[in-house]
Amino acid sequence: MARIRHHRTIYSDWGFAAVDPLGRSSVINFHGPPGTGKTMAAEALAGTLGLDFHHIGIAELESRYLGETAHNIQAAFNLARENNSLLFFDEADTLLGARLSNVTQGVDNEINAMRSTLLIELERFEGIVVFASNFARNYDEAFRSRISYHIHFDLPDKLARSALWDRMLVPGIPLATERATLLEQASEASRGLSGRDIRTCLRLALPKALLEADSQPALARLSWQNLHQAITDVQSSQQQVGRPPSHSAATQGTVQAARDLLGV
Repeated sequence: MARIRHHRTIYSDWGFAAVDPLGRSSVINFHGPPGTGKTMAAEALAGTLGLDFHHIGIAELESRYLGETAHNIQAAFNLARENNSLLFFDEADTLLGARLSNVTQGVDNEINAMRSTLLIELERFEGIVVFASNFARNYDEAFRSRISYHIHFDLPDKLARSALWDRMLVPGIPLATERATLLEQASEASRGLSGRDIRTCLRLALPKALLEADSQPALARLSWQNLHQAITDVQSSQQQVGRPPSHSAATQGTVQAARDLLGV
């Protein structure tokens, strides 16, 4: 944060730009499991620094036409310059993967051109760029070496899970169990869940409480049984649907995602 706040002093007043001409931008990488708050942290950073927040997803960059994706990347950086925005790229492994050495078709050339364009824009940009990814191991070395800070977002421990449950069990929710007891039970049972998962648990549990009260809100009370069933459902879905891919599979998926990004 000090480097960002005092960037002008270090690079202009003290003259460090003479030996670090490419250090005009601050490039940060948030990496870790999904649902751990990477996007929220980027928004908070922008707010702290008094910058607008410009969220770039794959949908904003993808194009059916060869060459257009690289143009969209340039447009995103230009927009950030004009609006003094923090530029946030979600699902960044699709963009920052290794450039292809074994080029076999035109689309592979386009993937390399897209990634070369991003490298050039990072060197020219004088603002703040944040990348977020669940698969940061797939980043090309050329990108990794240009990133100033790599910040890992881990799944919450029990203390953090308790704080998340406490935050999301808003005061208006009627409880059938003493609040402190419910927080202890929920934080213990939800091991391995992210903040997003915990919110999903409440999305599932609250309707259950209403159904048990015959949809009469005045009688409804959220019970431990409601929460426990929701936690079990989410954990079961992780096992059956959300198994993380192997590194090799993730790498292959990144190349395919880049091709999809180019609309082919």
